[in-house]
Amino acid sequence: MSVDVSATLGQLVTEVPGRARVFERFGIDYCCHGECSLSDAARQDGLDLAEVVGALDLPAAPATPVAGPQPLANGALAHDIVDTHHAYMWQEMPRLQALVEKVHTVHGERHPELAGVRAAYTEAVAALDPHMTTEERVVFPAISKVERAQTLTAFGSFAEPVAQLRAEHDAVGVLFRQIRTLTGGYAAPEDACNSYRAMLKGLEEMELDLHEHIHKENNILFPRVLELEGRLTSE
Repeated sequence: MSVDVSATLGQLVTEVPGRARVFERFGIDYCCHGECSLSDAARQDGLDLAEVVGALDLPAAPATPVAGPQPLANGALAHDIVDTHHAYMWQEMPRLQALVEKVHTVHGERHPELAGVRAAYTEAVAALDPHMTTEERVVFPAISKVERAQTLTAFGSFAEPVAQLRAEHDAVGVLFRQIRTLTGGYAAPEDACNSYRAMLKGLEEMELDLHEHIHKENNILFPRVLELEGRLTSE
């Protein structure tokens, strides 16, 4: 299928989810910068637009996919994000924190960059904990309530909390880009032990999951919620 270079990164991934891995390969941030057009993203990153377009020319998703975020209502999508991504993060964050600490303690003298990895990861976890808690206890329940009632509630406008959540997504995205740079793209050094390699694998997997997680919120859920709010406000 043809690829519209004026389409946003978020639209392109929503249209064909497999494009997420293409963007990962080129180092294009489709989640936090999902509102950026493909042509602008390629130019900003110094990439060959024709090469990126060729790689993105994948078969379209089925008209009625068996699973995925697109056909879900807002409340159901929020629930899916909690069950899929939040559950993963709550389980993985402490396990990986312990591994990062262990690897820094054992290998930090020979690999001083591990101090930066430890600092960035610790800051990211400290930010994600209250962020996900706010979504689960405040924002997502309000989204479901408004959708069910089809009327605005005492929660007020979603514009401010959505803007705050997006800003927090950006901050965490920056921290994981720092980790990726510090580790040379999660490449294991020659003297890396099994724990070192497991840490790198875990960090890479977490970043990839965060990209998908943030994409579902920034590029699908939040725009839908703001659109619904706008419609209800004008009625």
